[in-house]
Amino acid sequence: MKYLESFKLPTEQDELNFVFDDLRLDMTCYNRNNAYPFHIFPHKGLSQMTFAPITIFYGGNGSGKSTLLNVIAEKLRLDRISPFNRTPFFDRYLADCDCHLTGGRHVPTGSRIVTSDDVFDFLLDVRMMNQGIDRQREALFSEWEALRKDGTYRMKSLQDFEELQKRNRAKHMTRSAYTHQRIPDNLSGRSNGESAYAYFKDKIRENALYLLDEPENSLSVRLQKDLAVYLEESVRFYDCQLVISTHSPFLLSLKGARIYDLDSVPVTTQKWTELENVRVWYDFFEEHKDEF
Repeated sequence: MKYLESFKLPTEQDELNFVFDDLRLDMTCYNRNNAYPFHIFPHKGLSQMTFAPITIFYGGNGSGKSTLLNVIAEKLRLDRISPFNRTPFFDRYLADCDCHLTGGRHVPTGSRIVTSDDVFDFLLDVRMMNQGIDRQREALFSEWEALRKDGTYRMKSLQDFEELQKRNRAKHMTRSAYTHQRIPDNLSGRSNGESAYAYFKDKIRENALYLLDEPENSLSVRLQKDLAVYLEESVRFYDCQLVISTHSPFLLSLKGARIYDLDSVPVTTQKWTELENVRVWYDFFEEHKDEF
């Protein structure tokens, strides 16, 4: 399924017009060379992109992968969680962008951008909540031991009934059962990578457009492969469209993906097997093939 058909970035002339027209450059800490996101793509020869059900932006650090995703997400007004580097010139840049949706459709409800910061913040939240639960658990362990050692408790009024119940529970329950009754289990017994993988499965639903910024971060090799399968199935069976920035070979090899190589000048589409990052891995394993 395709919802986003094409996207046009400002041309070199558009950017020159911005340089001469926008007087705010002379009144801020920005100048004509760092007015982000201007001056990133014209020298790459990138102005027009067409999209497949799976489209991938590939490139090294600083190549513009994340910037492209943020520009597209903001132009389409997609839902997002984490903030990003939005300079005073971002809206002007977006005004010079243009997008075409298939059949004149609107962007489907539920479409969103998912960034590495979203996943990282989620993992931190899980860790902090689990640390709070762990502290409560330790306190209840101590409480259980103290109640077990305490002598006979006698009620003096109805107000003491709850305390009597607590002491009886401590004497007739194991420590783990007593603790489990008072607080929940940890939110997840999974590793960070497994939690990150579960996060993507929760966020990616059917019939929507998703922009994913380096989703392989925090994922082991096995989980990257599992995520690749899940993403392919989301497109094939659940009418999703994906735009992904990545240099993971497992995601670059997604079936039918259109890959824009942002390291090339001008930017071109490439087969995943032709990309430098993949070739480095291939050459490495070829060099050591006798050891397998």
